[in-house]
Amino acid sequence: MPSAEQYLKPEVIRSVSRLDLRARFIVEGFLSGLHASPFHGFSVEFSEHRRYSQGDDPKDIDWLVYAKTDRYYVKKYQAETNITGYLLMDLSESMGYTYRQELTKFDYSICLAAALCYMMIHQQDPVGLMTFDEKIRRSLPPRSKRKQLGDILAILSRAKPSGKTDLAGNLRKIVSMIKHRSLLMIFSDLLTESEAVLQTLHLLRHAGHDVILFHVLDEAEVSFPFDGMVDLKDPETGENLVVDASGIREFRESVETLREEYRSECLTTGADYVALDTSMPFDKALVEYLSQRKARF
Repeated sequence: MPSAEQYLKPEVIRSVSRLDLRARFIVEGFLSGLHASPFHGFSVEFSEHRRYSQGDDPKDIDWLVYAKTDRYYVKKYQAETNITGYLLMDLSESMGYTYRQELTKFDYSICLAAALCYMMIHQQDPVGLMTFDEKIRRSLPPRSKRKQLGDILAILSRAKPSGKTDLAGNLRKIVSMIKHRSLLMIFSDLLTESEAVLQTLHLLRHAGHDVILFHVLDEAEVSFPFDGMVDLKDPETGENLVVDASGIREFRESVETLREEYRSECLTTGADYVALDTSMPFDKALVEYLSQRKARF
């Protein structure tokens, strides 16, 4: 059986058929490696505690945590700890692409979303879900009860990428639907008009929401490992184009340019941008989630 850390690798998690187990193994593999990271001590178990400091009421010390850690921790108030999150999943057909990896971009995204959902529910944070292509397909309001995990995973496991997408239009609808400040976790390959999406990210931030944009590409879209004549197909229009790979190396440069555009604009607007591809372990994305949560403490 693979070690806990092995479950952070996409090629290993592909061997696990159930989405709930994928989520659990990814999170447990991640937490097992926290001791070697800047987040040592910041695990699901202690996420609702902070170190005792001068001025805190000694009556608030959690003695069970003291018995485990030999350090003084106080329990945080509900208002200090809870963050409402939304998983926003792009269902466009291009998300179903893979060249040689075990997981498509969509598979990778829902595994990551499931792991984040698992973490939030175990931290008693309310989390909701919206899936969309040209319009919003499913919407599940945020809850923190354990049943919510099963409801979200059931929707994700049945979802299939198909057709075109309207990422910017759907995000505009979503900002009008969510009335309270929330953490919006967007999963997309962003293969759409960038200007409109970036304008909408500014709108989300202006409305007071925290945003993590998970830009998920296939490994081949990043490295472009093709030679000779290549038959390329647009997954959303179905059109085929046979091209000489040596003559379109600029494709890779255009991907790097797109990533840099999003990275720069997200930095300007205060959103978090996470560039991922389907060959990467899941821990990079989970660290970004913990960074966002830790920044709110």
